[in-house]
Amino acid sequence: MINAKKLEEIAKQISDSMPPGVKQFADDMEGKTKQILQSKLAQLDLVTREEFDVQTRVLMRTREKLADLEQIVARLEAQQDSSEDKQLDSPPNQD
Repeated sequence: MINAKKLEEIAKQISDSMPPGVKQFADDMEGKTKQILQSKLAQLDLVTREEFDVQTRVLMRTREKLADLEQIVARLEAQQDSSEDKQLDSPPNQD
């Protein structure tokens, strides 16, 4: 496996051995690239991780409530079917 510290040492050695003009150019390019990326990302309609987590919890609670309601509806339908069956099985009232 690659040693991260060793890679950092190599990168530092390369950076230190660069001529000042090239190093300044690289730093400028990095800064400009960061600015452009931040600008473009700001234009996107993104949510924060916190907002995403909140909405995930809301969705989980909504799903739980939906499952509960589905069970209640199934019980009510079963009760209704049962009472309809009883009405069909009982003889009509002859007064």
